[in-house]
Amino acid sequence: MKNIFIKSMTVLTLLMVALCGVNQEKTEAASKPVNQDLIIINKYYNKLAYFHNGKLEMVEPVATGKSWDKTPVGFFKVVNKIKNRPYYKGKIPGGDPRNPLGKRWLGLNANGTYGDTYGIHGNNNESSIGKYVSQGCVRMHNTSVEKLYDKVQVGTPVAITYSYKSFVDLTKVYGYKFKGYKLKNT
Repeated sequence: MKNIFIKSMTVLTLLMVALCGVNQEKTEAASKPVNQDLIIINKYYNKLAYFHNGKLEMVEPVATGKSWDKTPVGFFKVVNKIKNRPYYKGKIPGGDPRNPLGKRWLGLNANGTYGDTYGIHGNNNESSIGKYVSQGCVRMHNTSVEKLYDKVQVGTPVAITYSYKSFVDLTKVYGYKFKGYKLKNT
């Protein structure tokens, strides 16, 4: 009886491996280009760090949600990039100085959205940066988000956290290979 059970389990395991394509996962992972970028937004410090090819390139102040639940914590991706995005809610066209989204929008797929609800963007109130004031988006100084926009590609991973750890320590937590600094003043 024991031998029949072992043979049945072996056959079942082989069948599951064949049906699930366990070996296929390795092939797909090897053929996908690896994005060497990472954005970390730390709500504790209200700062954003941008890493490219293992090096820290930018650290900038940001504004995040006015309450804990407004800016979601988790792992997301940049799913779209839009210049001069209109502010639909206020019916303000893109590029208008009154537009609270500024001139650049990096849409995130946070909380099951498609890059139209949460984003990293500029603003029309520079004094809000560094504070907890947004409806959930991550605001940056306009000049800073324009630089980030030019560097970042769609598909770039974004980690939003609330942590006492440094950005370098957080790269270890997220499994990102940190190689050094590209900043001038670090």
